[in-house]
Amino acid sequence: MAERKRQVVREELGGAALRLLATNGFECTTIDQIVAAAGVSRRTFFRYFKSKEDVIIVFLGDLGKFVLEALAARPAGEPPGAAIRAALSLIVDGFSEDPAKSVALTNLMLGTPALRARYLDRQAELQAGLAVELARRSGADPTTDPRSDLTAAVALKAFDVTLARWAAGGGTEDFGTILDESFALLPTRLDR
Repeated sequence: MAERKRQVVREELGGAALRLLATNGFECTTIDQIVAAAGVSRRTFFRYFKSKEDVIIVFLGDLGKFVLEALAARPAGEPPGAAIRAALSLIVDGFSEDPAKSVALTNLMLGTPALRARYLDRQAELQAGLAVELARRSGADPTTDPRSDLTAAVALKAFDVTLARWAAGGGTEDFGTILDESFALLPTRLDR
C-alpha cells in the first residue's frame, strides 16, 4: 500500500511538473511552482526527483521501460522492424492524447542542451535494451552479431526524425502516420 501511495505521489508530481514545463518552458519553471501545483513540499519533490531535469528524464525512462515490455510481448515470429514499430505505438498513443503538451515538451527537450544530452543518454539505454530483446527473440548473440543493435539504432533514428518533424509541424500531422512513413523508408533488411 505504501509503495502504491509513493507511485501515485510520483505520478502526480511528475504530471504537474510536465504540465508546467510544457506551458512555461524549462528556464521559467521553478521547483517552487512545481510543488505548489502538485500540493507537496520541496522536500517531497526532492524525495522523488533530484532536479527538474530529472522529471523529464524519469518520464523518458518510464516510456523506454514500457516500449521494452511491449517489444517483449510482441509475437515471436514478427519481423524485428515491425515489432519495434508496434512497440513504439505506446509513445505515439501518448503523444496523441495531448498533442499541444507533447509538442511543447518535445521542443523543450530537443531545444534545451542539458535535456537533449540526457534524452540522448536515455535513447542509448533504450537502444541497448531493444538490441538485447531483439537478439533474444532471434536467438542471436548480441555480443557477436551486430544486427540487433543496428536494427534498434536505425529504428530509433527513424523515431527521432519523426519526432522532430512532428514537433516542427506543431503536432498537426498524425504522429503514427509519419512514423509509419519513416519506417516504410527503412531498408527491408531491417526485418531480417
